[in-house]
Amino acid sequence: MEPLFVLVLLLVLAAEFVNGWTDAPNSIATVVSTRVLSPFQALAMASVLNVLGAMSGTAVAATIGKGMVKPEAINVATVAAAMVAIVFWSTLAWYYGMPTSESHALIAGLSGAGLATAGPSVLLWDGWQKVLLGLAFSTFLGFAGGLGITVGIYWIFRRWRPGVIRGLFGRLQILSAAFMAFSHGSNDGQKFIGAFTLTLVLGGVLPTFDVPLWVILLCGVTMGLGTAIGGWRIVKTMGLRMTKLDPVHGFAAETAAATTIELATRLGVPLSTTHTINTSIMGVGSTRRLSAVRWGVGAEIVTAWILTFPVCGLIAYGVAKLLSMLA
Repeated sequence: MEPLFVLVLLLVLAAEFVNGWTDAPNSIATVVSTRVLSPFQALAMASVLNVLGAMSGTAVAATIGKGMVKPEAINVATVAAAMVAIVFWSTLAWYYGMPTSESHALIAGLSGAGLATAGPSVLLWDGWQKVLLGLAFSTFLGFAGGLGITVGIYWIFRRWRPGVIRGLFGRLQILSAAFMAFSHGSNDGQKFIGAFTLTLVLGGVLPTFDVPLWVILLCGVTMGLGTAIGGWRIVKTMGLRMTKLDPVHGFAAETAAATTIELATRLGVPLSTTHTINTSIMGVGSTRRLSAVRWGVGAEIVTAWILTFPVCGLIAYGVAKLLSMLA
C-alpha cells in the first residue's frame, strides 16, 4: 500500500482516538458525577456498549462516507486534510476541558477539504439537510426532553421520600447510562467508521462503500482507548461544572439525550452527542431554577461549537490546498 494511503488511515484512527478524549466521555459523564458508578466501571460499560452501538447499523456511516461530499470527486489527500483539522482543533479544545463536537468537526473538515479539492459542486445538499436536522434534534429535543422527563418524574414521585427516590434512580441511572453509551456508539461511533471506509474505497481496497466488521471493531476499540486515557477532563466539565447532578437528574438527562440520538441514528442523521447531552443537562438543571445551571460554562461550550465549523473547515481547506501543491 502507498505510504500516503497508510498515513491517512492512521490519521482517521488518530481522529477517532481524539473523539474518545472529547466526545465519548459525554456518555458516562453524568453517571460518574453522581457517583453511581466509578470511573473504571463506567468506562468498561461505555467501551463495550459503544462498540455494540456502532455495530447496530451503518446509516450514519453512509451519510458521512458518501452523503456529504461526492466520493468520486475527492481523494485520500482530501480525507487526510479533514483529519488533520479534527485532530488539531479537538486536541486544543480538550486541553482546555471543552467538549467539542466531532460530528461538526468531521463534517466541516470534509467539506472544507472537498471545496479545496473540487470546488462547490463537491457538496451534496441531501447530506447537509440531515446535518441541519441533527442540529435541531440536538438543540431542541435535547433540552425539551431533559426538562420534560424531569418534570414528569417530579410529578409521578412527588409523594416519595427523597432517600427512596435517590436509591431508586441510582439503580435506574445504570440503565440510562448504558442506553446513552449504546446510542453514542450508534451515531458518533459510526462517523469515523464512515471516514475510514471512505478512505478504503478511495484507496481501491474496497470496491464499494460496504462497512466491514473489522473496521467497526478497530474504530470502536480506538475510541475506547482515547476515553480511558484522556476522558476525565470532559467528564469533569460536563458532570461537575455545568450544574449539580443527583441520580434522578442524571437519569433524566441521559434518557432524553439517548432517545434523541437513537431517533436521529435510525433516520441516518448525524448529530452531536456533545450538543445533545449538554442541552439535556441544561434542561434538567433549569427545572430547579435557571440559576442552577452555570450558564457561563454553557456559553463557553456553545462558543466552542460555533467555532468548530469555520475553524475546522478553514484548516482542512488550507491543508488540502497545501497537499495539492506538494503532489
